[in-house]
Amino acid sequence: MNYQVEFPNCYSHKKEGMDYKDALNFIDRLTYLKTGKHLNDLERQVFVGSWQGRSYKEIYPQNPDYVEKYVGYKLWQKLSQVLGEKVSKKKIHGAIARAKTQQPQVFLSYRNQEPDGSLAIQLEEAIAQAGYPVFRTGVGEGSSHSSGVAQAELAQIDRQLAQCDYFILLLSPQAALSEMVIEELRRVQELRDESQNAKPVVLPIRVNCPPHTPLNHDLRNYLQGIGYQEWNAPADTPTVVQAVLQRLSGSEDWETQAEEANDVAEDIRTYQTPINPLPPLPVAEPELPKGQVRLASAFYVERVPDEAQCYQEILKPGTLIRIKAPRQMGKTSLMARILYQAREQGCRTVPLSFQHADKSVFTNLNQLLQWLCAKITRKLRLPHQVEAYWTDTFGSKDNCTAYFEDFLLSETDAPLVLGLDEVDRVFQHPKITDDFFALLRAWYEEAGYGDSDSDLWAKLRLVVVHSTEVYIPLDINQSPFNVGLPIELSEFSREQVTDLAQRHGLNWQTDQVEQFMTMVGGHPYLVRVALYYIARGELTLEELVEMAPTEAGIYGDHLRRHLWNLQQHPELATAFAQVLVAKEAVELESVLAFKLHSMGLVQLRGNATVPRFELYRQYFRDRLQKVF
Repeated sequence: MNYQVEFPNCYSHKKEGMDYKDALNFIDRLTYLKTGKHLNDLERQVFVGSWQGRSYKEIYPQNPDYVEKYVGYKLWQKLSQVLGEKVSKKKIHGAIARAKTQQPQVFLSYRNQEPDGSLAIQLEEAIAQAGYPVFRTGVGEGSSHSSGVAQAELAQIDRQLAQCDYFILLLSPQAALSEMVIEELRRVQELRDESQNAKPVVLPIRVNCPPHTPLNHDLRNYLQGIGYQEWNAPADTPTVVQAVLQRLSGSEDWETQAEEANDVAEDIRTYQTPINPLPPLPVAEPELPKGQVRLASAFYVERVPDEAQCYQEILKPGTLIRIKAPRQMGKTSLMARILYQAREQGCRTVPLSFQHADKSVFTNLNQLLQWLCAKITRKLRLPHQVEAYWTDTFGSKDNCTAYFEDFLLSETDAPLVLGLDEVDRVFQHPKITDDFFALLRAWYEEAGYGDSDSDLWAKLRLVVVHSTEVYIPLDINQSPFNVGLPIELSEFSREQVTDLAQRHGLNWQTDQVEQFMTMVGGHPYLVRVALYYIARGELTLEELVEMAPTEAGIYGDHLRRHLWNLQQHPELATAFAQVLVAKEAVELESVLAFKLHSMGLVQLRGNATVPRFELYRQYFRDRLQKVF
């Protein structure tokens, strides 16, 4: 994978050293974006002469009075409107300099391939010519960069994301599979949540990526409800460029097509695809992992014994199942199957991802609980009654509880199963975290009290899903949630990997499976990605083992995402470096060991720690030694 970082040359000079050509191009482009018209020839002549300090007589000897009283007067009025401050002939230098420093900064992310690369360059040139600072970074395979350069670029990306006002994403089908794209969007969401002005603004451009193209779970959540532009051929480039420039100039008209949120279709597409009643075929067309594994997929691996235990547990009155694991371990896929089993037994089911919630939802507990009730109501196709049950007399937890008791649970005798996915979002807001999970705990305990309300609450079953990576910034001595049946997903076993290889048409011997798992263990995502490429003949097992821990390997995105996270937490990087260079298991401070395990980077052996598998040892050993 390769990150190319470039800055336009027009920002290398000092503002006071700007020549008249740069100034003229800047103000002409800005005028066009604001008014729809370029400066005419005489206005351009007056501007250039004024910039160079010449008098009106020197600028236009034929009729200096006309140029001063009519052309110049109207020009300064126009530029005052465009620049948002009083502009005159003598003040034009300062006004232009201030305008350039106030221009929004742009972050442009794209895939290192064609046509993405060419479109990115054309966009960068147009954005720079319009006077906007732009940072272009490409992601893809085939990097020849050293580890030090790669780490410097990741640090540069962090800084630029923190400073940018607009995040432009060229979303091709290949970019949609990139972990680094997901990580960039996650950081953008964090920055938006922290900012007062909802910046950076995300501007997606679909590159040969039709609206119906399936996107993985994370990508759908980050881009839900955001309008986009479409690029399908070079003829679309001028339209896309113009749309970008207009949006940067302040126009709200961005969308050529707006993706309207459709909860019904999303639920059917994501969670309710019928399970194939027949056993999967021994060999099927390879599927490149894109998040949740489809219910009918021939490549889903049953999680033994967790899956059978969950299927039994979800049918018990008032049950609560907690599913946790690092990212890409199959949490959402398991939740979807639990909901399917419950639905088959006559339960009402509601899958709900907290990634769908806007920033404002987490402003306070009242907002969050009203959003929760409204989403459940809509997904059950019930009339909206939330306001009728919300009063100022009682607190938000009482209002929400009453809504469940008097409306959602009493509406029918059928049990209600809620699948709460991505509750990581709640953990990020400490002011509401304790109260929210205390409410879930109270509902769970209510079913076991044996009083008049117990039968009602016994109809509620909860499946709560979150990534253990959320523990990284948390105080682990304050457990956010510790009731119900805990399910921590583990890696595939050797037997499961062998079976999955056979489903891909690979008749591996025991030593080949051993060689494969030494590199990537039984990590579900890493295993499936490798089997996809090997089954298609694009890679051999020997090539995988050689290239996997390099920047150019198929795991480049995955490894860089972890490296990026480690750079945000130097204490974890330092601890991990100790583990990587040691010949035996290392005993770390318990908090550090726990958090590295939560990230999925290490295995715990009693009180000692070892790298999770060889892929991580080889990739991170040199990088963390040099940087940390």
